[in-house]
Amino acid sequence: MIGHGLAHISFAGVALGLFLNVMPLAVALVIAVLAALGIMKLKENAGVYGDTAIAIFSSVGLALGILLATLAHSFNVDLFSYLFGDILAIGASEVWLSIGLAAIVVFVVILNYHKFMYMTFDREAAKTSGIKVGRLDVLLTILTAVTIVLGMKVVGILLVSALVVIPAAAALQLSSNFKQAIILSSLIAFVSVLLGLFLAFYLDLPASGTIVILSFLLFGLFYIFKRKKRIY
Repeated sequence: MIGHGLAHISFAGVALGLFLNVMPLAVALVIAVLAALGIMKLKENAGVYGDTAIAIFSSVGLALGILLATLAHSFNVDLFSYLFGDILAIGASEVWLSIGLAAIVVFVVILNYHKFMYMTFDREAAKTSGIKVGRLDVLLTILTAVTIVLGMKVVGILLVSALVVIPAAAALQLSSNFKQAIILSSLIAFVSVLLGLFLAFYLDLPASGTIVILSFLLFGLFYIFKRKKRIY
């Protein structure tokens, strides 16, 4: 749910970047991270349910995005490339920004792998053992925001949450532990994007829709395999 909400909030960041005539991807990253932290604070301090907090920020993000895009007269090719994805529209600066952010995400996950695993399976025990669960929550939320922004130009704001959720759901059908789930979900996402771009190029299809449909087909295939395995 938070991935879907942050994708909508990122729309406001993109619109603000176009309005200010600065790099939309960088502005969207800042807005997404601030919104992610705001959602956490709203849940903790205002007693608002998680889904409610996400819905509030998501709605406000969309509203601000529409207003800023209208004021900037930027309902054009640039904005639509972020909404629906256009890998050919990615500039050199955005490529380097994406590579740098992706490297940071991988490094942080590897560095905190055991803490993430412990917290995921037994939150209270992790607290008792001295793990700063609150800080890890913030870190995970920021990593989610960064991941959402990284995928915007490939599959678009409207579908980027699917690229985060579906490969993970597919990996869980076959994984027996946390490490396998991380590796397999990354592999599924990589194959979906690579094969999706290949098919989109040769069949003249939109890359964003092709990538998401392929990841969904992999999820369906793994789900059927898991059910068959249980039967036999």
